[in-house]
Amino acid sequence: MGQDETGAVWRGAPYPVLMVDASGVIAQANDAALVLLPGAVPGALLADAAPAWLSLAHTRVLDPAASPARGPIGPGTYEARPVPAADVVTWWLTDATDLEHATRSLRVERERTAFLDQASSELLSSLNLDRCMEVTARLAARHLADAALVILPPARRRHPVAYCGPDGVVVHEELAIDAGAVPGLAEALRGYPPLPSRWIDPGAAPGWLAREGFGEVGSLVVSALPGHGVPAGALVLLRGSGHAGFSEGEEVFARLFAARAGAAMAAARLYAEQTGITETLMRELLPPRGRDLHGVEVAARYRPSEHTARVGGDFYDLHPPAEPGQESLVVLGDVAGKGLEAAVLTGKIRHTLHALLPLAGDHQRVLELLNGVLLTGADRTRFVTLVLASVLRAGGRVRLRLTSAGHAPPLIVRGDGRVEEARTRGTLIGMLESITSVTDTVVLEPGETCLLFTDGITEAVGGPLGDEMFGEERLLDELRQCGGMPPEAIAERVEMLSAQWVGDGDHDDMAVIAITAPRGAHLSAVGGHGRGRFTA
Repeated sequence: MGQDETGAVWRGAPYPVLMVDASGVIAQANDAALVLLPGAVPGALLADAAPAWLSLAHTRVLDPAASPARGPIGPGTYEARPVPAADVVTWWLTDATDLEHATRSLRVERERTAFLDQASSELLSSLNLDRCMEVTARLAARHLADAALVILPPARRRHPVAYCGPDGVVVHEELAIDAGAVPGLAEALRGYPPLPSRWIDPGAAPGWLAREGFGEVGSLVVSALPGHGVPAGALVLLRGSGHAGFSEGEEVFARLFAARAGAAMAAARLYAEQTGITETLMRELLPPRGRDLHGVEVAARYRPSEHTARVGGDFYDLHPPAEPGQESLVVLGDVAGKGLEAAVLTGKIRHTLHALLPLAGDHQRVLELLNGVLLTGADRTRFVTLVLASVLRAGGRVRLRLTSAGHAPPLIVRGDGRVEEARTRGTLIGMLESITSVTDTVVLEPGETCLLFTDGITEAVGGPLGDEMFGEERLLDELRQCGGMPPEAIAERVEMLSAQWVGDGDHDDMAVIAITAPRGAHLSAVGGHGRGRFTA
């Protein structure tokens, strides 16, 4: 091929080609280069005929670290690759517009994916509904729009709203709004698909939406916050008139964010509802506080087996008399098992015993009726042991009628430190068709105490080696030192010693009740303050 033919091929190459010398003067340009850069004629300076990014790249062409240059020429993007020779550099230009668009789209998608990951982490870090609303509004205003509002379905005719403006400050409000005044808002609150932003007139935005100081609204997007089966609310995004409107891709991305935010808020709302229900039910299961039963002092302590639980299988109840002069009823029980399942049965037993209070004078009859109720239940594998104590003050003394149903007999702490075991026994409840029981009558002199306790006290495993039971003998030794002490001190001491014995190890539910015949005078405990041992 001759020189003329070679030159013709070079000039007709489909890619723009420039030959530029070391001083930046264009030596040659093919036809495609002249079409792209009409001023790139031989003899012209590259700086005058080409964009600045190409001229700058020519000055750095000998840098070993230099890479192919890329920049805009007209409406497109081009990549320039140099081929250095002895006295000139040949620049080959290729159209990289599609590649640039693809690269930019990939970068945007990566940024959006990272944002969604961040949003999911922040939204799922809390099950507090207000916190989820705040995070949603703040992230949306920072990454998706100039301002954002999270609007929940109405509660008592007012909508909870979280607003975040350009300053990043989130404001919580409850507003009586007309959702129909904002196109698409009423539908979004019902979970319907959103309207395209181009269908929404931003000039019609009400004042509670376009806040004072925000300026003129240029565009807005309304998107549903989908929940678990029911809509969690709506997300409204606002952009000022000085910013570009929402593109179709941005609207789709906003819905992806809204889906995550809606799921988090639905979970937070469900958690709040379940917590409220649990608290309501828990109040019925929690043991009562110690109280004075018509002049008889009573103190109680309870420690569930699970650190995070508030109720378990051990329980007690204090029932004052319906009329003065009648007996009070104290109940201490231990349901087989522990945890929530035992607590459910505990609640059933407590409600049954409460219904049987009119029959409390006959312990055997009460136990028989309770046994029948448990035998007709769905779970025949669980049973309960009980102690019933009918309490009546007679002058300075207290008379107790004690009945055990498969439970450890109560212990009587006399004023001189002697400890006696009540002579009562009986069949556990909920296993056999027929039960028997023996009731013992005990009289407490002033300052003497009757202690009811569950096996979580005596069977607590721990000690120096961690494998020894606390045991009844150790309990008796401790109680011999408690003669004349007030009931609060005795109950607290027994519970504390058992807890110290098990340490951080597992243990069963623990419950203890101290019933004390009152005395009028007390020795001060320390420095003349507090209740100490009873005096004569």
